[in-house]
Amino acid sequence: MALIDELREAIITGNRDRTKQLVQKALDEGMTARQIVVEGVAPAMEIVGEKFRANEFFVPELLIAQRAMKEGLSLLSAEAVDHIGTVVIGTVKGDLHDIGKNLVAAMLEGAGFKVVDLGVDVSPEKFTAAAKDNSANIVAMSALLTTTMGSMRDTIQALRAAGIRDNTRVLIGGAPVTQAYADEIKADGYAPDAASAVEKAKALLAA
Repeated sequence: MALIDELREAIITGNRDRTKQLVQKALDEGMTARQIVVEGVAPAMEIVGEKFRANEFFVPELLIAQRAMKEGLSLLSAEAVDHIGTVVIGTVKGDLHDIGKNLVAAMLEGAGFKVVDLGVDVSPEKFTAAAKDNSANIVAMSALLTTTMGSMRDTIQALRAAGIRDNTRVLIGGAPVTQAYADEIKADGYAPDAASAVEKAKALLAA
């Protein structure tokens, strides 16, 4: 099996140690960080996403694949990776849930995005400042509580007030969030799960 095929398999099966070994071996053999991400990491995470959508993988499998991927990416300099775009991501103000947000962040990173993770309980002002500071292409927001969904609307208004809404796409998700709500608050996209969030982010980048 070719080195890059082995790397993909190690990520998909969640073998952290093997993933790290194979990334190091690829670097030692002269592969660039971009090659490793584009040919190995990103396709592996795409397969993980496909398996999740097909109910072949569930959250535990996603998490172990994410950990393996991060173990491999830890060997790559962020500056050496030619990112396809920048995403600022966080769970909205008043909400402390982060499992879904963490999965989305990991899969976006695996797909080649630069990810600025603001964590949980993120205010509209913090989203806006991070979007400006990082020239973000996309602001991605998560909410698990119905009571905190209003912060998504507030953040969009803050982006508009800061004069960066036209150049910043907004992607939202979380258990109580729907496409209808995304339309209502004029978000650019809605994703029901981590795998579709990556697809939607890529589509927003290309729009």
